[in-house]
Amino acid sequence: MGSNQCNHRGTEAQSFDVSELTIGAAIEVHRELGPGLLEAAYEAALCAEFALRGIQFRRQIEMPIVYKGVPLAQSYRVDLIVEESLVLELKAVERLEAVHTAQLLTYLKLLNLPTGLLINFNCAQLRQGLKRVAL
Repeated sequence: MGSNQCNHRGTEAQSFDVSELTIGAAIEVHRELGPGLLEAAYEAALCAEFALRGIQFRRQIEMPIVYKGVPLAQSYRVDLIVEESLVLELKAVERLEAVHTAQLLTYLKLLNLPTGLLINFNCAQLRQGLKRVAL
């Protein structure tokens, strides 16, 4: 699926709205698919749901790593950026760990975005697997 883009939204209220729209779409995906699948399946379904709802997103964004001014051969891949204002890190794990939060915080800093969501689809109820992270 190709990347979609839109203009940056700057206010905290708009960021909250994007978070709520994103959570609503993720809940719908979880209702349809349930827990127990691989992360890639949830990502593909969430992208399809975003498209159905007219929510702009970019998927699997490669972020190069620069160490002391030297580009490294390694890079990060951010799962999704929604409406150019919200970073999504999707998981399908038994439980969210501190390292997942640290990973999302790193992405927020590198992308210079204030807010992100960790979404763990491997929960009986998706709300149990949601964590909002802000710089």
